[in-house]
Amino acid sequence: MANPNQEIKYTKLFIDNNFVDSKSGKTFATINPANKKVLANIAEGDKADVDAAVDAAERAFKRGSVWRNLDASGRGKLIYKLADLLERDMLIVANLEALDNGKTFKSACGDVFHSVGCLRYYAGYADKITGKTIPADYGFFAMTRREPIGVVGQIIPWNFPLMMLIWKWGPALAAGCTIVLKPAEQTPLTALYIAALSKEAGFPDGVINVIPGYGPTAGHAISAHPRIRKVAFTGSVEVGRIIMETAAKSNLKKVSLELGGKSPLVVMDDVDVKQAASIAHEAIFANHGQSCIAASRTFVHEKIYDQFVECARELAKNRKVGNQYEDVVQGPQVDEEMYTKVLKYIDSGKKEGAKVEVGGSCIGNSGFFIQPTVFSDVTDDMTISKEEIFGPVQSILKFKTLDEVIDRANRTNYGLAAGIITNNIDAAFTYAKAIEAGSVWVNCYAAVVPQVPFGGYKESGSGRELGENGIELYLETKSISIRLP
Repeated sequence: MANPNQEIKYTKLFIDNNFVDSKSGKTFATINPANKKVLANIAEGDKADVDAAVDAAERAFKRGSVWRNLDASGRGKLIYKLADLLERDMLIVANLEALDNGKTFKSACGDVFHSVGCLRYYAGYADKITGKTIPADYGFFAMTRREPIGVVGQIIPWNFPLMMLIWKWGPALAAGCTIVLKPAEQTPLTALYIAALSKEAGFPDGVINVIPGYGPTAGHAISAHPRIRKVAFTGSVEVGRIIMETAAKSNLKKVSLELGGKSPLVVMDDVDVKQAASIAHEAIFANHGQSCIAASRTFVHEKIYDQFVECARELAKNRKVGNQYEDVVQGPQVDEEMYTKVLKYIDSGKKEGAKVEVGGSCIGNSGFFIQPTVFSDVTDDMTISKEEIFGPVQSILKFKTLDEVIDRANRTNYGLAAGIITNNIDAAFTYAKAIEAGSVWVNCYAAVVPQVPFGGYKESGSGRELGENGIELYLETKSISIRLP
């Protein structure tokens, strides 16, 4: 059940299957964004701790180790055991996630449910990673082996702390890699709890290591480490560029990035307007707008624009905001930095001529709460149309033709996700084919499931997570050629 007084057991670094203090002895506070109170003081890792974690991960990956000698099916069984333990402790983990992040307890439970399914998907994939035999020229017998990259670094964001961890652990473990992970400093609690579950599940020493800390110290140490062979990052474009540059300057480690978005959702004039407005409402306001795939540009056909805006206004007006343990659907923004940033974007929308249909300000001062905000009369040149807000702000733009809106939707440096609501199959396929985005949803939004690849075009990143493609990020391909008699 929901428990705002959930005990916090784990606050130290997790290295080589043990919880340890940071070498510096430093700690940092993680807070509840609903009331700004300190939840716990967390050990702050830095370069020295990352070095220790890499040492442990290298030992675990060494040829002849318990982990390397484990059958692929054995890896799958361990991942499945971790999924079972996560399912067993679903309420504890959901409470930690809600407290640390500010998302509603119900939403946090949904994140745990998705994460269990994702782990089980990759548990089943562990013994299905296969190579090929190749009919090579000149009398050679050729084949390929798919092998784990080795020690991998993973840096995850605060908006979906548990899910982003599982998205990265699942395929990395299935492939046979070992892990050094840094959770976001705003939300370290669930990562540390899942680390404890990994030990209970029976993962060998050093396979999983968790180093809470800050980006410029712990995060930099991971992306610059000469013995980490690959780094996976989810977060902002700005930090993604830094990580890619640092990785190149260190040891040219492989990099996969899942970055920001300014996703377009197109609403054609042949739809049920109330239903379309409901889909669009959740597409932007889910998780308090703190989602890289949020439909932050809602393009609505001019014939139904006014009716749509009216529906959108009522939906936002009736959206309940409050403490994550109350009967609400929206809690606080994650911290003061994001709270201030979102309010500045709202102010820019007002100054640049967009019309505030509802919301437009903060709520109280006890936590980082912002009113669900709807802007109409938004144009492409406004700041709220071009930059990622990462908050509960819906911008509604008007269009005339499908060709026009496709061109406008593609006029961005981002390309993570897109959607269209229509009853015209030709329009749906035309849009899906033409839009420059890694995920396209028709008559739905945010249909993210473990089996389907996820990632972005352009500055929204490189590589794909989830599905078969997610495994590829953690594998090398070795070609073996044999001279035939």
